[in-house]
Amino acid sequence: MIVGRRNNPESIRIEGDHKTAIETGRNRLMVAGALFSAAFLLIGVRVIDVSIFRSDSEPRYTRGVTKHEKNVGRADITDRNGVLLATSLNTASLYANPRLVLDPEQAAMKLSIVLPDIDVKAIEKKLRSDRGFVWLRRHLTPRQQYAVNRLGIPALNFQREARRMYPLGPLASHVLGYTDIDNRGLSGVERYFDKELRTRQRNLSLAIDIRAQHVLEQELGAAMKKFFAIGAAGLIMDVNTGEIVAMSSLPGFDPNHPGAIAEELRFNRTTLGVYEMGSTFKIFTTAMALDAGTVTLGGGYDATNPIRIARFVIRDYHAKKRWLSVPEIFMYSSNIGTVKMALDVGIAGHRKFLSDLGMMKPVLIELSETGAPLSPNRWREINTMTISFGHGLAVSPLHLVAGVSAIVNGGIYRSPTLIKRDTNTPGPGKRIISLETSLKMRRLMRLVVDKGTGQKAAAPGFLVGGKTGTAEKVSGRGYHRKALISSFVAAFPMNKPRYVVLAMLDEAKGTEETFGYATGGWVAAPVVGAVVRRIAPVLGLRPVKADEASREILAIEVPKKSDRERRVAAH
Repeated sequence: MIVGRRNNPESIRIEGDHKTAIETGRNRLMVAGALFSAAFLLIGVRVIDVSIFRSDSEPRYTRGVTKHEKNVGRADITDRNGVLLATSLNTASLYANPRLVLDPEQAAMKLSIVLPDIDVKAIEKKLRSDRGFVWLRRHLTPRQQYAVNRLGIPALNFQREARRMYPLGPLASHVLGYTDIDNRGLSGVERYFDKELRTRQRNLSLAIDIRAQHVLEQELGAAMKKFFAIGAAGLIMDVNTGEIVAMSSLPGFDPNHPGAIAEELRFNRTTLGVYEMGSTFKIFTTAMALDAGTVTLGGGYDATNPIRIARFVIRDYHAKKRWLSVPEIFMYSSNIGTVKMALDVGIAGHRKFLSDLGMMKPVLIELSETGAPLSPNRWREINTMTISFGHGLAVSPLHLVAGVSAIVNGGIYRSPTLIKRDTNTPGPGKRIISLETSLKMRRLMRLVVDKGTGQKAAAPGFLVGGKTGTAEKVSGRGYHRKALISSFVAAFPMNKPRYVVLAMLDEAKGTEETFGYATGGWVAAPVVGAVVRRIAPVLGLRPVKADEASREILAIEVPKKSDRERRVAAH
């Protein structure tokens, strides 16, 4: 019977159907397995792509700000004492995927409720676009982020970004500069050190002392307002190290709001602006002549009559109309005497001296905003004559301060720097004049404040010495007589100079208090005196009494010729 069943056709058919079903099932399982394997493979590839190869700049579609995003901020900037000047804060920026927005108009209207300053039409246009990503608002406050979240609009998301912040607002704005919305440095040290600030681990420490910076800006701002000036510039430099302790260009700006900075406010008068600096240049002319040996402190020149050359006439502002000794020429700011000193040195010697002082090229400092001096293409006798008293050569205030520092510090030129030096021992520098000549110039500069045109710069106890400067601004091919650059440059204490201070006012106007004068002695010298009185104690300098030792160091004899000798000199 068993054999019979096996040979039964019906049994054979049933067994064949079973085998076919099993084979079909096996094939289906293999296809399903292959499909599942392919699906898992695709998922695995996507996971690897997202976690490893995905760009950091691509937004992550999360409802909140992920804590794992990389902080793309910049290194902090501090002053020389560690006071925070610039830092980066993590913020949330709002973006959307327009393809997921159901009602662009309604979404834009809802956003305008919690972000009232947005442009509703512009936001709606963005939300109607066919793009997969659009920025709606960068750098939200936590309160704003919370309010947007409460709207419940599905297509809105946040990405963590770093926003540059300046805790002290406009203070030292031209030194620090500012960044754009993507944290790229656009001016100041932010631009100069852009790459370093993006990558470095430690803070950038500036030479600026924010206490001195505050005083300088406050006094310059008060003088601007008092004398109706259109601008001002100021500098404080350590004469031994070249460190810039304070640098101010007014009016300034708030770097926290870079989009609101007007073009004219970005201009840095201290480093980018170049001006004819007037009689402050007599410091260089006198130092040059004394160092060259063409004249001594006991010598002098006849300043009785104006100098006529071609169509030009060179006069003294307060003419004494007599023979003047070198101290008198400097103290009374005689153009005539200064011109004769420069001519005795010679055209070639004059140009070389100013070139050695760095007056023919931009100052090397850690800023991109530096101006190139405007000098004559062909240096002739008339150029030496006018440049000797500060006309015909335009330089930046930083040029002037760096040059004066070299004159008073013993004769060594050192490039200015905005970066705090790691050591108090300066580099070798470049010798410009002898130590003896430097001492003579300190005596002359002290004489100007003690008895000359700079008496309003006096700061009792700190032995200030300096030089006034007043120059008409260039207008077309001539000069604008009522548009003045009024300045005063000083050093203190003159028995052992430590700092040079410059105050410059652009187009100051005389007042009843100044008897209508807007010269450097009337409007800029008081600023320097006030700054010195306030910053000296802050910078660790104690007031000193004008004792015999100090008087002896700074003593200077003002020689005068007899009437007979004057007549001989005049002829």
